[in-house]
Amino acid sequence: MNLPNTLSLLRILLAPVFLYLFLSDSAVMVAASFVVFTIAALTDWYDGWYARKYGFKTRWGQFLDPLADKILTSAAFIGFYLMKQKDPSFLGEVEFIPVIVLICIIIFRDLVLTFARSIQELRGREFRTSMVSKTKTFIQMSFIFLVIGIMALAAISSPSSISISLINYLHSDINYYILLLITLLTAASGISYIFESNASENETKV
Repeated sequence: MNLPNTLSLLRILLAPVFLYLFLSDSAVMVAASFVVFTIAALTDWYDGWYARKYGFKTRWGQFLDPLADKILTSAAFIGFYLMKQKDPSFLGEVEFIPVIVLICIIIFRDLVLTFARSIQELRGREFRTSMVSKTKTFIQMSFIFLVIGIMALAAISSPSSISISLINYLHSDINYYILLLITLLTAASGISYIFESNASENETKV
């Protein structure tokens, strides 16, 4: 197994480690969860760079790399939901649509469509990532890093006025609206994928 695929497997293994640390009541472990998530995210960047530079693009890698990414981000969203179960004001108290529904939509789309797309690529069909999907991914990762980073900083700076301010932000409604935006973009990118897939099939038939 080459290095990029090994890093993808490492990313999958780090996902439950991150989740365990993130949900801990220990300030040190919560801070460590941010470090673990950051390391896992960096392996995504590095294995992609390494594969392109040294030509280690394999069919197995095409399947494993995006799946590992989605497992990692899904672990983060599951962590957010479980935190909200412990503290209903986490990520805000506004819930036009329950947070569990939003997170289920995100995880379902990301895992199922990533799996389906990877299978198609294994069959030799390539798809370009849409602008909606790129925007979704950017906002999604920025939001995850922001929440985890603030939680880690609040944990290690407690008790202090800084910690209180950070915790107040984590309980503000803006987080719910960001999550709602991510869900809408996720759904839109899923619809975009369906049209993209149908167009590709039509081209193949022609």
